[in-house]
Amino acid sequence: MKIAFAGLGVMGAPMARHLLQAGHEVVGFNRTAAKAQAWAEATGGGYAGSVAEAAQGAELFILCVGNDDDVRAVVTEALPRLADGAVIVDHTTTSAKLAREMAALAAEQGRAFVDAPVSGGQAGAENGQLSVMAGGDAAALARAEPALKAYSKAIKHMGPAGSGQLTKMVNQIAIAGVVQGLAEAVHFAQVAGLDTDAAFEAVSKGAAQSWQMDNRWKTAAKGEFEFGFAVDWMRKDLGLVLDEARSNGARLALTALVDQFYAEVQAMGGNRWDTSSLAARLQPKD
Repeated sequence: MKIAFAGLGVMGAPMARHLLQAGHEVVGFNRTAAKAQAWAEATGGGYAGSVAEAAQGAELFILCVGNDDDVRAVVTEALPRLADGAVIVDHTTTSAKLAREMAALAAEQGRAFVDAPVSGGQAGAENGQLSVMAGGDAAALARAEPALKAYSKAIKHMGPAGSGQLTKMVNQIAIAGVVQGLAEAVHFAQVAGLDTDAAFEAVSKGAAQSWQMDNRWKTAAKGEFEFGFAVDWMRKDLGLVLDEARSNGARLALTALVDQFYAEVQAMGGNRWDTSSLAARLQPKD
């Protein structure tokens, strides 16, 4: 397929690379033009100086940008330049409201918009092992799916426009609770005088096991957080979750509490720390 990819950051760059390696024609765009040029030089892909240039004649337009406003600006500029019947796949985590708005706008111009946030983080993008949760027209997703498989281990259609974003909110709610529990477990083990490595071996093969425990227990116990999914990004996502909950009446007391704990981590200077840095706020102050 002729594909345009907007947003060549820590997630988008490897995803676009996987598309090239799968044999697709890919033109990359990034708001910082030097980053797009560097990606093209490293991979052999093309790059464009504007969204409109990247979108020209593309059959599939993929986004992995920052927030609702970024998606709205990119999609609005791209739509008139895309091939007739083109599919837009948005991997950005946004509000469900924005996804519905973009789906309606695309339909008005004879194109399709699929909201398709991902889970798996930078490692999943690098390894081509992302989980994609998608909302929008099922036929449009089916047309895009062969390409998306280049960097995905699972793609699930969840329903009409916005359903992918709502499912990503479910994902972030679950992670928030698990990471807070992990932070308290590590903290308790340390205060109780246990060997944290031994405690991990004792509990990680039973009902307490989770991806977070397997991948973040040891680094949290060492106070190492300079990697992974940033606190700033998690707060953005939880803000979307809590806004949606205010609209639909969902009761998310724990999620709201964890969001405030992340605010404390930001106040400690941990804006770019991994989400497991909830453990940092429990450490004794000097």
